[in-house]
Amino acid sequence: MLVNLLIKNYALIEHLELAPDNQLNIITGETGAGKSIMLGAIGLLLGNRADSKSLYDPAKKCIIEGTYDVSGYALEHVFEEEELDFGQHCIVRREISPNGKSRAFVNDTPVNLDTLRRVTNELMDIHSQHDSIMLGNNEFQLQVVDVYAQTDKYLKKYRKDFRVYRETRDEYEAMKKSADRLRKEFDYNNFLYQELFEAGLQADEQESLENELTILENAVEIKEKLQLAYDYLDNPEQSILDLLKGAVGTLTQVSRLVNIYAPLRDRAQSALIELRDLADEVGSAGSLVEVDDDRSTLVRERLDLIYQLLKKHSVRDVSELLVLQTDLEGKVSQVLNMDEDLEKALAKTERARERMMQSATKLSAARKAVCKSIEKNICEGLIELGMPNASLTLEMTEVPPTSDGIDFISFLFSANKGIKPQELRNVASGGEFSRLMMVIKYILADKRRLPTIVFDEIDTGVSGEIAIKMGNMMRQMAQNHQIIAITHLHQIAAQGSAHYFVYKDHSSAKTVSRIRKLGFEERVGEIAQMIGGSKPSETVVNNAREILTHTTAQMNEKTQTKLF
Repeated sequence: MLVNLLIKNYALIEHLELAPDNQLNIITGETGAGKSIMLGAIGLLLGNRADSKSLYDPAKKCIIEGTYDVSGYALEHVFEEEELDFGQHCIVRREISPNGKSRAFVNDTPVNLDTLRRVTNELMDIHSQHDSIMLGNNEFQLQVVDVYAQTDKYLKKYRKDFRVYRETRDEYEAMKKSADRLRKEFDYNNFLYQELFEAGLQADEQESLENELTILENAVEIKEKLQLAYDYLDNPEQSILDLLKGAVGTLTQVSRLVNIYAPLRDRAQSALIELRDLADEVGSAGSLVEVDDDRSTLVRERLDLIYQLLKKHSVRDVSELLVLQTDLEGKVSQVLNMDEDLEKALAKTERARERMMQSATKLSAARKAVCKSIEKNICEGLIELGMPNASLTLEMTEVPPTSDGIDFISFLFSANKGIKPQELRNVASGGEFSRLMMVIKYILADKRRLPTIVFDEIDTGVSGEIAIKMGNMMRQMAQNHQIIAITHLHQIAAQGSAHYFVYKDHSSAKTVSRIRKLGFEERVGEIAQMIGGSKPSETVVNNAREILTHTTAQMNEKTQTKLF
């Protein structure tokens, strides 16, 4: 439950701190005094979007902090799954800086909004007037059935199977589309592949062929030049080798006389060896150069083929053509084998769908099993709230699978005798919506171990005896849950185990909202004003005191008897 709430620098609230009672907390005050502002601040703890425009002082940071006692609510798994520290108390904090940047913390660990919502969804349930309108929404009605039936384990299993089915189905559909496209492209891709395959390309052959063609086209000149170079190196009449041999012999003689010239002799000897090797290679190169018109023609034709393929496929070299060839081979092979692959993918999808439908059937059975009980309990609750002729039927039809299952739930409602029940959104008035929502919250309270439930004017459209009974429901719920109720009705205000008054303070330069806990006599005065206006008569004050005394005596009995 909420042990302490701190609000600083938010909207009209400069500083507000509240330590709610563990049972039924009543919050009253004039319209615009700041009750909705408190709910807005609590909404930030639940993960609602933040806005720097909501800062009381735009130059200072806004802080909203809630301290919760979570012992005994079996929430350890939530904290473990979110990798958060768990203890008896959980501190949730939201900060908004003047530049609009928002940060959230759970037990001083920074968290994103998804994690914040996951945690606080287990701590608080806020009912606003908007939620009463949501009651007419079929998705909300389905959620009511799921909470009552406690289908968590079935729904979790179904959603896992639904996700797997959807993934396998999407894979199959994507493969099928790809197969259709590849079939259309098969002939063309196969032609391109065969053309490249038959070309028998080698990665480095283009450069090699270009060099060979240059040699063939200039064979005569190259052969003459190589022969001339060879003659310079090793000519019988006079050559570089002969001259170098003479130099080596002379240096040898000198080195015998003086040993310091031996290195010069060695260098000359090394040069002689190198020149002999060079002469041999030049001679061999020259002997290999031949004028071969047939070979020239073959090389030109091969290069022409390579150039045509490069231009056709808009690539720069043979290595890119080989990459393209491999890609085309894969596409052709894929088409040749895709019927078998499609059959396997379809079979996998059908198996996943079968598992999903088995889970969906179990989920539907769990929902269907509680429909009559929900109808009975809601109708009994509506009788208690002054609607003896109300009838409610839960209509459950099968629909194509969604993330919520294969069920469409519709609440068919009639408030009057002899009138056929129709879609709730079409027939219920504001007051009827309020009473319906109150009954639903009441019957669901024992199904969820929520520490704190907040009611924001759930009493809209009701009054008199019905308001008293609605207050009794809240008081009964407060035996097992902490309840915070914002109300304008004295019948409900009198039921609280604690009563807080929200008001505007105009004593300083800027109006601020404040809250204070009322003592018994202050509660008498507030309830009297709720009954008789700003200046209630003595009779009204006495009436208020009698009402409060009576309800306080009832609370002291601490009855655990359920109303219905």
